[in-house]
Amino acid sequence: MPADLDDRVDFDDADRGFIASIDPMVVKATDGRVIFEMDSWAFLSGECPETAHPNLWRQGRLNARHGLFQVCEGIYQVRGFDISNMTLVEGERGVIVIDPLMSAETAAAALALYREHRGGRPVTAVIYTHSHADHFGGVLGVIEADSDVPIVAPEHFLEHAVSENVYAGPAMWRRARYYGAADVAKGPRGTLGMGLGPGGSTGRMGLIAPTLDVTHTGQEEVLDGVRIVFQSTPGTEAPAEMNFCFPDMRALCMAENATHNMHNLLTLRGAQVRDPRIWARYLAEAIELFARNCDVAFASHHWPTWGTENIVTYLSQQRDLYAYLHDQTLRLMNQGYIGAEIAEAIEIPPVLDAAWHTHGFYGSTNHNVKAIYQRYLGWYDGNPAHLWQHPPEAAAARYVQVIGGVEATLAKAGEFFEQGDLRFAAELASHVVFAAPENAEARGLLADVFERLGYGSECATWRNCYLAGALELRTNEIPPTVLDPAGMAPALTVTQLFDSIAIRVDGPKAWNEHLTLTWHITDVDEHYRMELSNGALIHYPTSAEGDADLELSLTRQQLGVLLFAGRTDGVTMSGDVSVLGTLVALTDSPNPDFAVVTP
Repeated sequence: MPADLDDRVDFDDADRGFIASIDPMVVKATDGRVIFEMDSWAFLSGECPETAHPNLWRQGRLNARHGLFQVCEGIYQVRGFDISNMTLVEGERGVIVIDPLMSAETAAAALALYREHRGGRPVTAVIYTHSHADHFGGVLGVIEADSDVPIVAPEHFLEHAVSENVYAGPAMWRRARYYGAADVAKGPRGTLGMGLGPGGSTGRMGLIAPTLDVTHTGQEEVLDGVRIVFQSTPGTEAPAEMNFCFPDMRALCMAENATHNMHNLLTLRGAQVRDPRIWARYLAEAIELFARNCDVAFASHHWPTWGTENIVTYLSQQRDLYAYLHDQTLRLMNQGYIGAEIAEAIEIPPVLDAAWHTHGFYGSTNHNVKAIYQRYLGWYDGNPAHLWQHPPEAAAARYVQVIGGVEATLAKAGEFFEQGDLRFAAELASHVVFAAPENAEARGLLADVFERLGYGSECATWRNCYLAGALELRTNEIPPTVLDPAGMAPALTVTQLFDSIAIRVDGPKAWNEHLTLTWHITDVDEHYRMELSNGALIHYPTSAEGDADLELSLTRQQLGVLLFAGRTDGVTMSGDVSVLGTLVALTDSPNPDFAVVTP
């Protein structure tokens, strides 16, 4: 019982409440660089071509809508100004901003559009629904860094925002260029968006630390005269996330826990594996706590759902989707099947498959099942033959040798391509590329295979990965990563700042060095001890006195400047000042532009 392509409900809901947009829909940085635009998505108004999955084309058309929309009296959304939505709730004195997009420039443009049509209300509070960058990165576009405006976020928000965007940031952003197809042209043969939205902006990302934590379900706060009841949902779509209800407006914000697609349990850019079991339970709890007393449910992506019964049905189906994926994966896992086998076997129940919002436009059944397997059993499938396999380059050389050389392997890959077995053609051609990366014929064949796989994908992120890989193979170029999370540094704790340096220490280079430093952060009166020992940079807060090679006294701001810019202006140092230079020399810089489809 597939979803009905003639069903217009989503289109009606996506257009409902439209007020205005900007024309042209282009947002630029101060240097004139375009960091986000929507006009180039106009091609989606045409008929679906052979190079696109009809369901994904439909989702792209829905995501191409942009502008200011009224959700209900007192609540507005700006959609299509970034991959995420900015929601604005009118209070007694001004407006509460929920999720200020990814970049300061797009957030400022969204707020300006709201003010143009609703008046120049000041921002009186900011709410981060969860710890992903597209929901907080634009905060400096709606308030100043030194603002005293309250900022509300789920407990442990800062910890997880830093873990994802700073610690693993370079690797994650590089992979994000693939699943977001940042370098692929938009069009019938290119990217159709990301399923979750049109794509992310590439402007100035920042972070202001929360001033008010939501620690438990049922917590009630009044912001600018607006009453809000929160539901804590850690471990769902993000490690730190929350839903919340506006009971006096009969409106429910589902953050990113219920959107109009199957979400990821493990994003293709990388992240911690999410827990579909607890995700389903929190959706059930949201139905119980809020849904039957609300007239509209909205989220940080896509369009709202109106009508109490529609909300209950929508959330119930989302609940059942994640519970089904979890339970069936575990059932088959406990019968001895491995993740790849389970991913091929599981089918979505007919009633759920008939609902558009359960389709894998952003996540997919296939990679979500593998994520569940990984969550419980890890990367190892239990077969000792897979315990200590060669890495890709070494394995490729051996496969090519066994098959009979580069030309023979390439010929076999071409045969499977012509037979329509694109998956195995990709595997063989990839071996050739890793064994002989300069072989133009191999690169071209693998690019052809990737394009065909992309054109048939219902999942936008799969399509994007395939097409991004094909582009890289054809051009032999890796465009530089534009988005820089350095703007988050002012919000990091002292421990997080030290962590950011510790992960850059070149361990083998530092094996035989031993250094000790003490740090006095004067403006917060905190003391830290740091030791370089056996290639590991250990640091911890302490009140104990102890000898050190170097003692430093500085403010929290000066610490950030020292660690990220290398400047010691205003820093008081006592002891062997060369220790600092030695430590710096033992660190390396991340490479955000590494190869993916080639060695």
